[in-house]
Amino acid sequence: MVDSLFDIAGRVDKLLRNPPDTEPQQDSQEDAPALFESGNKDWRVRLAIPPNLSAYQDAEILKPLRETNNSMVWPYTPNIFMTHSANYNKLTPVHSNYPFPIYENSQVDQFIIQGEFTAENEQEARYWLAAMHFLRSVTKMAYGRSENQGAPPPVLKLNGYGDFVFKDLPVIVEQFQLNLPGDVDYIQVPGIGSGQGSWVPTRSEISVGVFPTFSRDTVNKFSLDKFVKGEYITQRRGTSPGGFI
Repeated sequence: MVDSLFDIAGRVDKLLRNPPDTEPQQDSQEDAPALFESGNKDWRVRLAIPPNLSAYQDAEILKPLRETNNSMVWPYTPNIFMTHSANYNKLTPVHSNYPFPIYENSQVDQFIIQGEFTAENEQEARYWLAAMHFLRSVTKMAYGRSENQGAPPPVLKLNGYGDFVFKDLPVIVEQFQLNLPGDVDYIQVPGIGSGQGSWVPTRSEISVGVFPTFSRDTVNKFSLDKFVKGEYITQRRGTSPGGFI
């Protein structure tokens, strides 16, 4: 008797939420494209593979990233934490109630991109491996017997959410963090390495700390007037110093 009462209450609750003569409300937000889809409307957050370094273009393990517009894409909408700072030194006269702020400089601090990755099949698991190996690679310098010997870690281009959010923003990866949870299943990826291959978590998070960086020549061309008017954004890609935020 008690079970039947709970069943009736559940059916009544469903009817109240979705009456028979009405249709369920549709979410007006646009969904992100599937991981391996791309196109002009692909607004997902991505870090581009360096185009001028042959090792990144030839590496077999990075092939899944090259299939997503030559970049590492967060498959789900990530959390991004940004801080813009205007730094002032405080002049504090004696016997005064109010200090005088003296402007020093402005900057965009390091910001964190934190998002979830899932691996429900071998293709997605290979993508996770490629993303991890990519982040390991771009946090290392060209040391020892490397091409472009002595070069620091490469500058990457960050894009996401359209032109007025991140458009070709040059960044360096200062740190990254990924977790290997103990409470999820792992999927095997054969053919990577030797022996039994590699094992990838079916759900994990990858956090990347990036820092915007510009060349001295680009900074010398900066115009606050153009920035305020949005001209760096509206100029055709490739003709603007770009990336200023």
